[in-house]
Amino acid sequence: MRHRFGYRKLNRNTAERKALLRGLATQLITSGRIETTVERAKELRGVVEPLITLARKDSVANRRIASARLYGSEVVSRLFKDVAPATGSRPGGFTRILKLGFRPGDHARRALIELVDEVKASEAK
Repeated sequence: MRHRFGYRKLNRNTAERKALLRGLATQLITSGRIETTVERAKELRGVVEPLITLARKDSVANRRIASARLYGSEVVSRLFKDVAPATGSRPGGFTRILKLGFRPGDHARRALIELVDEVKASEAK
């Protein structure tokens, strides 16, 4: 039975899984959208959305927490200066997952995960 399993292990040990999600979160904040598998996208959502909520209140402590969970200080500053203010008063749901079909090589389910308000801001420009 699969009751109360907390997360997807993604066929990796703990350190590899944390590094994978940290790298994907860094890429998503940098570029606004990335293409990955559906399972990775769903796990990534649980990493990125709390970071965006944290970034709404700009303080030294929150920046240190975010920098511990992301790669690079320029990504942290982008999160606090660009991504979090673009969310406005949205209570949650900062990411969108669009399913793209199957990858040709191994038939894995592909998905596009994007920041919702980043897309709106880029379309407005």
